[in-house]
Amino acid sequence: MFQTQYHTTRPLTTAHLAQTMTLLSLTTDELREQIESEISSNPALELVEERRCPTCHRLIPEHGICPVCSLPLNPASEEPVVFLSPRDEFIPKKDYVEEVMDEEPYAAAGEELPTYVLRQIAPDLRKEQRGIAAFLLTHLDEDGLLTTTVIEVAQYLHLSIAEVEQVKKLIQHADPVGVGSSNPQEALLVQLEVLAETGPVPELAVQMVKEGMEELSHHQYPELAHRFGVPPREVSQAARFISENLNPFPGRSHWGDSHQPAHESLQVYHQPDVIISCLNDDPTKPLVVEIIMPINGTLQVNPLFKQAIHQAEEETKADLKSDLEKASLFVKCLQQRNHTMERLLSRVVGLQRSYILNGEKYLKPVTRAQISRELEVHESTISRAVANKSVQLPNRRIVPLSSFFDRSLNVRTVLKEIIDNESRPYSDSDLVELLSKRGFDVARRTVAKYRSIEGILPAHLRKAVAQNP
Repeated sequence: MFQTQYHTTRPLTTAHLAQTMTLLSLTTDELREQIESEISSNPALELVEERRCPTCHRLIPEHGICPVCSLPLNPASEEPVVFLSPRDEFIPKKDYVEEVMDEEPYAAAGEELPTYVLRQIAPDLRKEQRGIAAFLLTHLDEDGLLTTTVIEVAQYLHLSIAEVEQVKKLIQHADPVGVGSSNPQEALLVQLEVLAETGPVPELAVQMVKEGMEELSHHQYPELAHRFGVPPREVSQAARFISENLNPFPGRSHWGDSHQPAHESLQVYHQPDVIISCLNDDPTKPLVVEIIMPINGTLQVNPLFKQAIHQAEEETKADLKSDLEKASLFVKCLQQRNHTMERLLSRVVGLQRSYILNGEKYLKPVTRAQISRELEVHESTISRAVANKSVQLPNRRIVPLSSFFDRSLNVRTVLKEIIDNESRPYSDSDLVELLSKRGFDVARRTVAKYRSIEGILPAHLRKAVAQNP
């Protein structure tokens, strides 16, 4: 069961957990709407209109942050200062007459998975292979797996099985890795193959996926240990590696070569959910992290409502008590949501200090699973806390919080830097060598994938563009 930490560790009730998870997934603007909805529908809730710090509950000056919570305990430490902040500029005024609509109220539709994959592999396809690729990509299900077989495709297109297999392999090694596989097992094996190009992969993990998928899916680790003649601890370690780095259903999100999304729909952030700045604008001092609270005041259970229950008629007491319980639960869940966000950002900002101050090529590889283990919460809790949130960096650039977990971002940034400064178009093999000198050991195929993700043409096409500007 999901656990949360205050001074002690205790399980949450189902209702508490469900509502906390819902609040955790909301952006600042969505949270404001939810709070306003709860206040308007539940008379037991009230918002005390006074400017108090949401963390320490001290009265704070107008248009300012808490002078206590925003200061580090130890200025010499690099530990970030994390606190809740009622930023006035992010709280909409209530005296407006009408809502101004954008000229284009509807966002552009995100790129479909088949189109996204085709764009990546197009430069590597021969003319006669384009039809095969299009046919295969139109037969993907929502999990990114093929709904047809290679034999059926070969028969339908009157081609050899080898020709179809060649195109299928190209698709499988595009982003998300494993897309176009015939089943989850094949998708996992492709992902293990790609991971092996950039780092060590446990041999037992490959063996377990090939020969023990049934036991693996049911967490039957003692049976696997007996079958392969290894200690149960090795099986558990291999299973953990698989769960943290592989996805049997690559189409459910655009995954890269690890347990992280490598492609996201284009998003424009008008206001951040979190603001990161340097203490006294000095990058050598601790980072200050403000988690924006969308209310300027204190949300609480109305004490007069509690008194009214004792004076109410018996037939109305049940309804009043229900409102009181809902109000109390909402306040507790909101506090739990904020507590989780504080713990998450304290850890992630501490790990990614170099990225925040110096740019994308200094990003450290961090996974949601790693953070969930450190904070002793379920991985889905971290995923909800990260989803759709945006962060304003000290340089005032606003980025998605999920970018802190994009394990390929630093490599792609260095790759773009190399290509931007090339005197002649480098081939993918050249780029592999240049990246290796920078400390990034990646395969040529991975370079081609990252190049495609960034919309960079192959060397021969970059050369043609340079000759015919």
